[in-house]
Amino acid sequence: MKRHIPNLITLGNLFLGCAATLALLRGEHFVAFWCFFGSVWLDFADGLTARLLRVQGPLGKELDSLADMVSFGVVPGTAYFVMLGGDITDARLFGLPLLGYVITLFSCLRLAKFNLDTRQTTDFIGLATPSNTSFAIGLLLIQQYDLLGIGSWLRPVGVILLIVAVFSFLLISEVRLFGGKFTHYGLKGNEFRYGVLLVAILEIIFFGYAAFALMVLTYLAFALVENKMRPPATT
Repeated sequence: MKRHIPNLITLGNLFLGCAATLALLRGEHFVAFWCFFGSVWLDFADGLTARLLRVQGPLGKELDSLADMVSFGVVPGTAYFVMLGGDITDARLFGLPLLGYVITLFSCLRLAKFNLDTRQTTDFIGLATPSNTSFAIGLLLIQQYDLLGIGSWLRPVGVILLIVAVFSFLLISEVRLFGGKFTHYGLKGNEFRYGVLLVAILEIIFFGYAAFALMVLTYLAFALVENKMRPPATT
């Protein structure tokens, strides 16, 4: 029985991803945010539970990727669909907003590459799909509710399409980004992880829901600086 527990948690991730998608299409954006937030925690919990119960297996790995494709692939695409003016009740607006789902295509490529790439054990090569989704959901809330007073800056279609293009590239890029897992909790070697965590907490305190887009930008900035400071690999 215990071997099924992690898979049930993974299916919970998938269920919340479906719920987030429907909430976005119904205009219930904060409900979508909390469904996404739950998906992130369940995505973390399934792997942790599998390791604790010692029931890791190929089925769990496949289920995880399929669930992530919805929660962290379809959900950001739907967020951009909404930001581009998509409305499922108005066929006239269906054409251009569908370009928001370009991010879904690149999320699929990202997940497939991640499953095959043996380099991504402690660090990421390219932006992880949960981070990409966090940015999309946070950006949607900023646009729709004028958080930070910059909602109008995110109204032009060209701006959103540019963001979709940039983050699509980041998903499959060869840019190295440090992972969030701690192999130890000392400061040495974790300076940038603790730095991102501290700034993220401050962003949540001061900026609320908008922080979930800002945190991803903070993470990218810290990771790029860390890359510059990293000593060159020796051969």
